[in-house]
This record gives sequence, structure tokens and C-alpha cells, in this order.
Amino acid sequence: MVGTMALLPSFIRPSRMTKRSARLAGRPPAGDEVVLDAPDDRLSPALVSAGRGEHDAAAGLLSATRSAAAWENHDRYVRGLAAFARSRSEWFESWRATAPQDPGALLVGAQLAVDRAWPSPARAELLREVSPLITAAARADDRDPVPWRIALDHARGSRAGHRYFEELWEAAVRRAPHHYGCHVAALRYLAAFRHGSHLACFDFADRAAQDAPADSLVQALPARAAFGFLTAGGGSEIPRARLDAAADRALELSARFPAADPWPAQIRNKLLYVLVRLGRWQDARGQLDLIGPCATSFPWERFSDDPLGHFLRLREHLLAAGRGPVPAGLAGLSAASLIPLGDSGGHTHAADH
Repeated sequence: MVGTMALLPSFIRPSRMTKRSARLAGRPPAGDEVVLDAPDDRLSPALVSAGRGEHDAAAGLLSATRSAAAWENHDRYVRGLAAFARSRSEWFESWRATAPQDPGALLVGAQLAVDRAWPSPARAELLREVSPLITAAARADDRDPVPWRIALDHARGSRAGHRYFEELWEAAVRRAPHHYGCHVAALRYLAAFRHGSHLACFDFADRAAQDAPADSLVQALPARAAFGFLTAGGGSEIPRARLDAAADRALELSARFPAADPWPAQIRNKLLYVLVRLGRWQDARGQLDLIGPCATSFPWERFSDDPLGHFLRLREHLLAAGRGPVPAGLAGLSAASLIPLGDSGGHTHAADH
């Protein structure tokens, strides 16, 4: 989840992202030009307003994405606003008091409640108290899949049974068949409750990607399954060719977006990790060019309390001429758990099968 403090350095200068991207064309950004979890040009002004204690811009942003059925953006903005509200609760409480039935406020409130409960050892018990907030957000706009994505996360955290989860899943995909956030929530549930079966996760992710349009974020879902497999230690359950195919699919999706764009940044950062673990150094360096100054907390917060520093150290190693394989620590592993997966010379592309 995006941390509020991580947002501050970027949202206080919202007009500079496009200019910076143009200025960086043809060269990697310097370390002090890299921003963690940069908001895009629409979220940034809403966060600036929120910093002044105002909520109209946030409400208007969510209303606009809801009216346009721009559900991927809608979901992203809900998460960003909830992250801000987590450390500026007085801002959100003012919004909720002023407009208690605003669908945006209801949705941010549901996300915020889940976020607050999640780190607690009593997570399952605390999340049960959150259910009415999610229900209220879902009732505020029956078309919106985002309350159902929150409900799917809630079901995983509260250890809900399979039948209940399947009912939520059916309701979510009825509203948006290819919503990435809902698919990630389902993938995480599978990983948590299918006894760690990475094969089941890959089967689900591959089917979803095959059914989705070429420009859908769901094309990155198999790479998300690969990330889960690799961070769990790897092994022989998933063949190398299948891992490479997942990476290739995500590479094709990444190439559809402009370089240095905050929108696909998390997908690109996750893909970078997968490429590093697969030893695909040339592809990893190419992904660094596309990431530009847009580092993200995920996945690097999984491996370090300083995700930006971790990303910058990894980037420095990859860009240094003549360097060999990435050290285990930068790949998010201890030396003892590093599993050789071959190098970029031996991989096959999905189109080769």
C-alpha cells in the first residue's frame, strides 16, 4: 500500500512529471530524480487539495472516474486517497461529516478501514466490523467493481470460506470482467488458501490473461503469479518456460505505455524483479528505461525497510557496465535461498510454443 509520506515529495510538484519525463529521454534519471509512488496528473492536484484540508477535488475525481466507468483509475485513486487519509484522518473525517452519503467518501472509508485493520494480529476479528462499511460503499453505486475488490481483500483477511469468496468474485466480474484489482485479489486468495499451490495460481492467471484484451492490465497477472512463486522460494512446480512466458506477456503490455509513466509503474517494478530473478539482464535494463523516475514501494518494500534505496541500489548494479548477476540481497533473497533459474540466453518466448 502506498505510504502517505512516500506521496508527499511528488504531489507537491504536480506539474513537473511530464517535463521531467521529457528531460530524461535518452538517459537514466539521477538518483535524486527518482520518485517513490508518484501520483499521476489527476490524483496529484486532489492530494494537494487534501493537504490543505479540502475534499472537493478528491470527491470530484472519484465522481469523474465513476461516471466514465474508468474503474482501473477509480481503484487506484481510492487507494491513494485512503493512504493519505490514514495519516491525515482529520481531513477524511471532515469529508465524511460534510458528505456522509458521497459514494467516494464511502469507498475511501471502506478502504481506509481495511488498511487500518490489516497489520493487526487481530485482523480477522477487526475486519468483521468493517463489513457494513463495504456494504454501504457497494450500495452507493451498483455498477462500481471497486467495493467488490475491497470485499475480496476483506474476505482473504477474514479467512472467509471458498463459497462466500466465489459469490463475491462472481459479483465483481459481473461489473467489470477484466478489472485488474479484482483479479489480483482473487490471485492472492488462491495463494493463501490453496495450500500454496502455485500451479493453481498460474492456471487462474493464464486463463484470465488469455480472455482479456491485449491492453488490459490483466495481461500482467501471470507475472504477478510468477512474483508470488519466486518470492516463495521457487522450486520445480512451475517450469522455467512458463515463468518466461509470463514475463514475456508482461513485457508486451509494458511496451504499450509511454516511458516514465506513473500509471504502469507498479507493474513495471514488479516485472523488473521477475526479470532479475530469471537472469534476463537485457530485458531488466530495458524495463529500467521504461520505469525512468517512477519507482514504487511494491515490490521493494518486501525486501527492505527502504524501498527507494533498494530500487536505486539494484538499478545501479544493473546499469553498471560489465557487472555480473545481481547479488542475492538485491534480488530479495539470502544467498542460501537463491535458486538458479538460468540466464537470459536460454529462455524461450511465449510465441515460440
